[in-house]
Amino acid sequence: MSTLVIQNLTLRVFGRCLLENASLTVENGQKIGLVGCNGAGKSTLLSAVAGELSVDSGEIYIPKRVKLAYVEQETTSENRSLIESVLSADKERNKLLQALKSTQDGYHLEEIHERLIAIQADSAPARASAILAGLGFNNNEQSKSVSSFSGGWRMRVALAKTLFLNPDLLLLDEPTNHLDLEATMWLESWLEAFRGSALIVSHDRNLLDHSVNAIAHLHQKKLSLTVGNYEQFLRIKNEKTLQMNREAERIAAKRAQMQSFVDRFRAKATKARQAQARLKALKKLPPLQAIIEDTSVHFEFPKPIVLPPPLITLDNVSCGYDQRIILNHLSLRIDPEDRIALLGMNGNGKSTFIKLLASRLKPFSGIMNVHKKLSVGYFAQHQLEYLKIDQTPLDHMVEALPRATLTEVRSQLARFGLDAQRIETNVKSLSGGEKARLVLALATRHSPNLLLLDEPTNHLDLDAKESLIHAISSFQGAVILISHDPRLIELVADQLWIVSQGTIRSFEGDIYEYRQGLVKQEKDQSSIPKQNSSIKNLKELRKEKADRRRLTQPLRHQMKQCEKQMDFLIAHCKHLRDKLSDSQFYEKASHSDITQLQIDLADYENKLVEIEESWLHVCQKLEAAEAE
Repeated sequence: MSTLVIQNLTLRVFGRCLLENASLTVENGQKIGLVGCNGAGKSTLLSAVAGELSVDSGEIYIPKRVKLAYVEQETTSENRSLIESVLSADKERNKLLQALKSTQDGYHLEEIHERLIAIQADSAPARASAILAGLGFNNNEQSKSVSSFSGGWRMRVALAKTLFLNPDLLLLDEPTNHLDLEATMWLESWLEAFRGSALIVSHDRNLLDHSVNAIAHLHQKKLSLTVGNYEQFLRIKNEKTLQMNREAERIAAKRAQMQSFVDRFRAKATKARQAQARLKALKKLPPLQAIIEDTSVHFEFPKPIVLPPPLITLDNVSCGYDQRIILNHLSLRIDPEDRIALLGMNGNGKSTFIKLLASRLKPFSGIMNVHKKLSVGYFAQHQLEYLKIDQTPLDHMVEALPRATLTEVRSQLARFGLDAQRIETNVKSLSGGEKARLVLALATRHSPNLLLLDEPTNHLDLDAKESLIHAISSFQGAVILISHDPRLIELVADQLWIVSQGTIRSFEGDIYEYRQGLVKQEKDQSSIPKQNSSIKNLKELRKEKADRRRLTQPLRHQMKQCEKQMDFLIAHCKHLRDKLSDSQFYEKASHSDITQLQIDLADYENKLVEIEESWLHVCQKLEAAEAE
């Protein structure tokens, strides 16, 4: 049975057609991820399904029995507590409780009690509290007023209210944008267990891989449905693209062959009929542009000046706001090639640390040394709010780079996929992803040596995220990253730092070990030993692990250096082999040049064998040390 039917829908906003004769059916229990490029109309479609927008033609049908829930896009500042705000979302429960107070009729009272039992009204406070806890609010915070929290946290409350309703059809628009990694993991688990139907706009690859069972692709004003998660959708899409490219090549070759015949024989009477026939056949061939994919967004960070290490050192530094210490006893070092991801729940101080490195905060105490020539590129979500909505991206960049030529200004914007049309468009008409790209372009205009990225993928579509991953990987400076996206962290970070309990420490595992640890911690939460001796044993065990990590740190560093040398030698060997396999090289090179190249290749290969043996020896020593 269907919970939502979209039939031949045409939808226009400000005169621009976003959907044209588009159709989609959401079956009962089906959870669909809605994907498409920025500005394609995904959020607009959700608004139309929720009844907030009128459609130009077509139909959106939702059966009367279906209870729909849609996350409010505007956060409200309420004086009531978080738990009361969430409970208020269930209008039927509130109405029944009010009726219970005012009704004297015994028969009516019995009906009210039966209905309250049916909707599990007695367990509502516990369910609401569990959802708020999953989204990062502790018991103390749940009793505070909504107005005491910032906009991002109030969006979590709005999400909690929607999930609490446990609807038949759930509409979510970028639900992970304001969540940290811990809350995102909880939401993934909640969606997996959710029995209703859902239509979810998301650019979170992990959520689309684990929490949906179909993907709806909004492309060229149409909706196409693929059963399976995002990984399966991507595989099928790539296979179709390959088939279409082969078909495009076949059509192009056939078109060229026909055109050649027409050009050669059009003027000859004996061949005129055949030429005319081929002209007609040419017209029937499908246009090439209809079967070629749109070009993807390309990101590129400017190349920084290479600086000697360290870029920043912290010695027993403390920092915070209004004399309230958030982070304390920080003794850390950041080097030019560091790729560091900051992990920990929102509110623990990740953004505070980023602001300290960006010189937006001054240390309360301790010593912070910064390289004199260090240039910092700082990106944070709140910066989108400071864009001037009536100015264009070109206006912003000209103002930010007053001494640059117009060509240099356009080039910097082009690094982040802002083409000639977009840079002349007022900011208020840009999508969230396009605004984020503008802020990235502004943040990196001075070719920074250090990139500070606080949730850089919010509002970026999936293709833009992939481009950002490639750009960060290719960047030749240091990167400090805050993200709830485990895939981004896995692909770009080689160090994980945990921000918790007022300080920062290194985590030796990878992002998936960290996630597994969080899951295990949640499972073990109820079975933490209460006895003093057990607590002491746990503390001793943690100390032993920390001591072991310190002892093995030189081996880890040695292993990392070996890996860097191996990468360097492998790249050089490949370069030399490619050169020796190039026939043009032998036409130009002398016999001595060829001999020298072969000697160099043999030398590099021998060095590679030596380094690999050293790496293997270090690995064995590290395994032995960890086993002890």
